[in-house]
Amino acid sequence: MRAYLDSLRDAGDLHVVRREVDPKHELAAVTAAFQKRHDGAILFENVRGAAMPVVSNVYGSRRRLCASIGAPDLAFCPAWNRLMTGAPERADLQQVPADRRRIALSDLPQPVYFEKDAGPYITSGILLANHPETGVPNLSFHRAMHVDDGELRIRIGSSHDLTRYQQAAEAKDEPLEAAILIGAAPEIFLAACASIPPDADELAVANAVAGGPLDMARCETVGLSVPADTQIVVEGRILPHERRPEGPFGEFMGYYVPEEPNHVFEVTAVTACADPVYHALVCGSPEDLIPLETAVASKIYRHLTARLPGILDVACSPQLLNTVVKIRPQYDGHARHVLLAAFGAHMDYSKTCMVTDEDVDIHDLNDVWWSFVTRGRADTRSLVVPDVPGFYRDPNRDHWGRLGIDATKPWGREAEFERKRIPGGDGIDLAGWLA
Repeated sequence: MRAYLDSLRDAGDLHVVRREVDPKHELAAVTAAFQKRHDGAILFENVRGAAMPVVSNVYGSRRRLCASIGAPDLAFCPAWNRLMTGAPERADLQQVPADRRRIALSDLPQPVYFEKDAGPYITSGILLANHPETGVPNLSFHRAMHVDDGELRIRIGSSHDLTRYQQAAEAKDEPLEAAILIGAAPEIFLAACASIPPDADELAVANAVAGGPLDMARCETVGLSVPADTQIVVEGRILPHERRPEGPFGEFMGYYVPEEPNHVFEVTAVTACADPVYHALVCGSPEDLIPLETAVASKIYRHLTARLPGILDVACSPQLLNTVVKIRPQYDGHARHVLLAAFGAHMDYSKTCMVTDEDVDIHDLNDVWWSFVTRGRADTRSLVVPDVPGFYRDPNRDHWGRLGIDATKPWGREAEFERKRIPGGDGIDLAGWLA
């Protein structure tokens, strides 16, 4: 994380706030205002009541995420797929001596993000755990509500791999040992976002992104090794057969998740490197949605390319529940096949799906919707599939059903829909004209 922040500073992508900021609401408010104008990271050097700085929006840029995996054209999914194809089956790890110091959970910054949040939350924490039977490591994101120095309460989604790990431990009446990584290196963050087969090793994904062996250090109180350069590590255990109230909390869809009984994380130690930086992530912000979007889109891309020709790229824009697929049409009705396949690619998402030609910017919903309304009929190019279960947390079935939109050019009439262009328009540097 430190090296990455230095690289952002050198590139002019790290903006520093030196005046004091209140971690209750004000830090989130400043970050949200900043994100409307910049895609860089923002570093708060003086956080009230905290002995360490706080950084946010580290991963709130599609441009930087694509650059980190060698996709300068912003086509994240094909580049990520190539990277995963070359990933090792198991991670190449090397143990190094731990150089960390003990701190208390209450020594960490205590950000409260939204008006009705139950209290301070760890939002960027990556939970590392090994399967109780297979030993396969899992990296995943789960919010954690501060209770006291010995307890966090975490939300584990029912469709997440960590749920299987916890259930396997709980079936034996045992706690699941885990570590929460705050301020891990970018390759760890990207691996935690990745959607890979349940028995695959996410540390191996981090290995592939890093391009070399990962340095790991032993935890002090649990039988795990963690990436050695992680800024802050919260060690502990997820207790079996124990659920306690957690929430409300402002989640990624833009609404509050109500108070519910959720898992209890018993804190056994908190360690930090020298001069740590705390990573605070505003849920539902670009830093939350862009990495999640690349993970969901990459899973859908893999599913589609294994079944159909002509798949060029996938995005989930402007929200994870909407999938946009860019294709090079191969036959009449190709887009409808893509729609049906996309609906089955991810049971939680793809509530709506749109298919476009290759001349459309799938990250700009204005461009996608323009292609639909200008390239044919509205009634015959939409597809409704009723009563299909959707997002796992949906007791009132608000996310049931699927809507498909074919925004491609009519088959055989492509020449009629050639986009107009101004020669040389893409190369104009306005600074040279307006100076």
